[in-house]
Amino acid sequence: MKSVPDLRLFVQTARAGSLSAAARQLDTTAAAASAALKRLEQAVGAPLFVRSTRSLRLTREGEAFLVHCEQALQALDDGLEAVAGGRGVVRGTLVLSAPSDFARHLLLDWLEDFQARFPELRLRLCATDRRSDLYREPVDVALRYGAPADSSMVALPVAPANRRILCASPAYIARTGPLRHPSELAGRNCLCFMLGDDVHDRWRFTGPGDDECRVEVRGDRVSDDGDIVRRWALAGHGIIHKSALDVVDDLQAGRLVALCPDWRGEPTPLHLVCADRRRLGTAIRELRTLLEARCGERLAALGIGPGAAATGG
Repeated sequence: MKSVPDLRLFVQTARAGSLSAAARQLDTTAAAASAALKRLEQAVGAPLFVRSTRSLRLTREGEAFLVHCEQALQALDDGLEAVAGGRGVVRGTLVLSAPSDFARHLLLDWLEDFQARFPELRLRLCATDRRSDLYREPVDVALRYGAPADSSMVALPVAPANRRILCASPAYIARTGPLRHPSELAGRNCLCFMLGDDVHDRWRFTGPGDDECRVEVRGDRVSDDGDIVRRWALAGHGIIHKSALDVVDDLQAGRLVALCPDWRGEPTPLHLVCADRRRLGTAIRELRTLLEARCGERLAALGIGPGAAATGG
């Protein structure tokens, strides 16, 4: 059989549905990828893909071969990790997807410490609020808020106590007056986040005595980038209902002010999510340990989490 890189290219092409996309994801040229696929088909003795000008799909032989390739590559990766782990070494490439605001304002600094601890590990960070397809895209693990909609995914809790906090800048509050109850949001400019075509404009709160309040909000600004929504709030354009992890530094520095502190925002637990438990190698387990500790420290500063005294927000 030909080289392992050829097998990896075949598997990635099958996942991406495109030879050129697989080549980009594996940092090789389209010509080299085409040559590798041709070598593999010659070695197998059968075509692995049916090609057209617009699509690429597996042949019957390709579908059968893909199952064995994935198993073989996983076994090889497990063996390499076992050998490296026995020497206390974490190496290879870890592809991580994370929400934009969290990635830019917290994760970047934390990953500096992580790579200093494991200098032979290469990191590829995708800072995006778009939900990566963990089955088809070359992403090992993703940080995501909320419980995964797909129950077949493996979700490792990182910050299970995290929740949204209603807040705005001091300038906005000075201009529009204090907010006494979440129901008053109907008359305020609310800055909303959207995921795909879904605008998060129905905000939910739990108050004293576990009373619930649901408000459909409106505003003059919506973005699919959480970082932009937070920046609009900092600039005094309106009110946000944002993950506590994203705004803890702004709240502590006084750049944002928590509103209706007797009412708790929606639970927004943070998880590390991957498509297959077999991918949970040493690098991901160590990353989870780091993230749990750092997120716990951040939330404790706001009185959120196990053993923390509630401070509102």
